[in-house]
Amino acid sequence: MKHRRPRRSLISKAAGPAGALAVALAMGSSPAMAAGTTSGKAPAPGVSAGDPDPDAPWAPENDELPLHHKLVHPEALTSARTAPSAQQLTMPAPTGKYSVGMVGLHLRDTSRTDPYVPGSKRELMVSLWYPATSTSGHYQAPWMPSISGAHFLASRGLSPQEVTLPKTAGHVLAPVNTKIGKLPVLLYSTGLHSDRAMGTALAQDLASRGYLVVTVDHTHDANEVQFPGNRLELNRMPAGSHSSDTLKVRAADIKFVINALGKISSGGNPDVGHATLPSGLSQSVDTSRIGMFGWSLGGAAVDTAMQLDHRIAAGANLDGQFFGTAPSKDLDRPFMLFSSQNHNRNNDSSWRTLWSHLKGYKVDIKLHGAAHLSFSDNEWLVPQWARWLGLSESQIQQQYGTIDPDRAVQVQRVYLAAFFDQHLRHKHSTLLDGPNSSYPEISFVR
Repeated sequence: MKHRRPRRSLISKAAGPAGALAVALAMGSSPAMAAGTTSGKAPAPGVSAGDPDPDAPWAPENDELPLHHKLVHPEALTSARTAPSAQQLTMPAPTGKYSVGMVGLHLRDTSRTDPYVPGSKRELMVSLWYPATSTSGHYQAPWMPSISGAHFLASRGLSPQEVTLPKTAGHVLAPVNTKIGKLPVLLYSTGLHSDRAMGTALAQDLASRGYLVVTVDHTHDANEVQFPGNRLELNRMPAGSHSSDTLKVRAADIKFVINALGKISSGGNPDVGHATLPSGLSQSVDTSRIGMFGWSLGGAAVDTAMQLDHRIAAGANLDGQFFGTAPSKDLDRPFMLFSSQNHNRNNDSSWRTLWSHLKGYKVDIKLHGAAHLSFSDNEWLVPQWARWLGLSESQIQQQYGTIDPDRAVQVQRVYLAAFFDQHLRHKHSTLLDGPNSSYPEISFVR
């Protein structure tokens, strides 16, 4: 059975040079490319001006889009009212048997200076997703907070009057389901200049299957991070930054987050403002079973973080190229490489290098019909708002592949769960043994 991206009726609203630029920004390509000129090889996701130019024909230019507007004052963003005609976006519902709870935490690492803002201590925002008991009386968390969400839309040439961002399945501060015992932990790192929200469809599904999933925003690397008090921190990464250095920062972020989870499991509260934690959380965090997954540069960060912190017992990279020395070091813990249709060891030397240094369990699978951006929440978001930007079906397929969006999300969820179930819960999955007729989109690279 083939699952193709469905045809959609798209309203064209981009015309002339300005329209070409709008489409280019929406698609993650450069203005030069939009104008019909060539910019040579497109650098892989996570590649900055300071990196060598790799041969990565599978990759778009950026994980996230360049900002092309002036920052609006936070009060103006929060005062915007959704018009009756605004399109309500929806996201794929979780498929596990548990309801989902969610809480956001503000963390400050007093032992580290922020590498992007000299003189400031490193601060992070994270979201915890977990299996919950009763969700009654607990509101569903937005996909992104109001101010960062408005900034996110504006960077794509959209407004709350045109598009309403969805609610998630995560019910804020719902009690943790303690009847299922301690929860294995999964950490998520997203693409370069991307937001932790881009892993929500996967995170909330894994939570519904019995995991505690922590999605991490890498402040001043991400395009926008909203902190308590409506403080919005933007991308402050210096021009010419090397991806290998960015990965070291992310790995240190992940180690710090794991330490914060350790404080929770000991009955402490690492939140800067000592915000309320969900009932049952402290007794449910299992720091003896930790895994990590990431998309694009976040996928590369998995290997770097595993080299830095041996508490991470298993890792999965969703279509991310590796940088620096980490992939040339031996790693004896389970690792999954999960690629889009046109990316794999045959055209990414960093994957070949890592593969030869994986000394534990390893698996390399490919999702046919998928593109690089298919491994983020862009996969289900962009087709829904495409009409506002005049994107054609062919333009969507160019960046998001031909696979149906819902099917792409479903397959990713199933194989990620199978991998982590096998290595953190010791439940063998035949899905990882080889091709399966229920998922013909998956092939194994031997």
